[in-house]
Formats: sequence, structure tokens, C-alpha cells
Amino acid sequence: MAVLTIPSEQRQILEPEEIQAYLRKINIGFEQWQANQPLTAEATAEQVLAAYEPEIAQLNARGGYVTADVIDIHADTPNLEVMLAKFNREHYHNEDEVRFTIAGRGLFHINPQTSAVVSVTVEAGDLLVVPKGTWHWFNLCSERRIRAIRLFQDMSGWLPHYSDSKIEENFQPLCFA
Repeated sequence: MAVLTIPSEQRQILEPEEIQAYLRKINIGFEQWQANQPLTAEATAEQVLAAYEPEIAQLNARGGYVTADVIDIHADTPNLEVMLAKFNREHYHNEDEVRFTIAGRGLFHINPQTSAVVSVTVEAGDLLVVPKGTWHWFNLCSERRIRAIRLFQDMSGWLPHYSDSKIEENFQPLCFA
């Protein structure tokens, strides 16, 4: 279950419909999905993509996505700290960042520029769509594990463009609860 936190208001939103409504106001997509077939923790990337094929097809049609893959990050991932260093600084991309969490948890901070920075803790079943050009950063939660489906409009467009604002230093980098 996702958790939306608005640090400047010391407020959390826990209900999926309320999270979706709040995020819609700042142009962030949020949905919750259920697997169409049971998946085990050992499911291959191909099995995961097949289980969510109808939902992926709908997203492809809506967002012009052309490919999908499965990323699996855990505490033993080689060069984990180097990988995370790319994502835990404020940045944007030239295409949407689309993530459907299958296992584990992650923390997206969104800086909409027109309102307060918010954080969204995502876990299994949560789909987050961060539109191109949106300032954000990402951290793992304390268990340092996330498995997610990623969708791309163009693999070459997913490079981060950093703000170098250091705003991320003012926010809790990990989710613990």
C-alpha cells in the first residue's frame, strides 16, 4: 500500500483514492494493479511481464511506451551504491518514468515546482508515472529491495538531467515504517 507524505504539512495520505486524487493535481499518475496470475518470488522477468501483459498493453497505448523490462534491486546488487547515487539526486528525464512495483519498497520524492515537495512510498501493486520533465529523486527503503516493471518510450531518453539544487538533502532519504 502506497503512502503519500507532504512533509511541509506534516501530513500523510494512506487511502489509494486520496493518493491518486492528490497526485493527479500535480500531474503524477498513480494506480494499483493486481496480478492476473499468481507469481512467486522466483518468477522470471518474462513471467512477470506476461502476468501484467493486459495492463502493460493499456499503458503502452496511453503513453506511447514501446518496451518494458523488470528491474530487480536488492542489498547484494553489485555496485548498488553507485547505482543509487544516480537516482537519489534531484533530476528529470526526457521521457516518462513509469514504475510498477512487484516486490519491496521504494521512495519517490516529487518536486512539482508549483507546490510542496511530496514523497510517495511505493510497494507491491503500486504503479507510479512521473511525467517527463518532472523533478524527482528516488531512494530505496530500509530493507534495500525493490523489483519493478519499467516502461520506456525510448530507452535513450531515460538519462537523468540533474538540478544540482541539493534539495534532496533536506528530506529523509529512507522509508523505515
